[in-house]
Amino acid sequence: MLDAKIVGAVIQRCRERRRLSQEVVSGLAGIGRTHLSAIERGERKPTLETFFRLSDALGMTPSALMKEIEDAVNAQ
Repeated sequence: MLDAKIVGAVIQRCRERRRLSQEVVSGLAGIGRTHLSAIERGERKPTLETFFRLSDALGMTPSALMKEIEDAVNAQ
């Protein structure tokens, strides 16, 4: 089963690597900042639509973001 905390940690790491705030990424993705915060904390799992929006906001393809998540899961 996919751990929401890993997904959130990877999204947060990608956001911070690009030096973007939650406000900027959530605005670009068209979601609320509190929603993004809950995703990053692993309290909520993004829907497929939200996942695609977040990857676009982070300047990544969805497959590149998924690869980072997959690598984090396999590293455990």
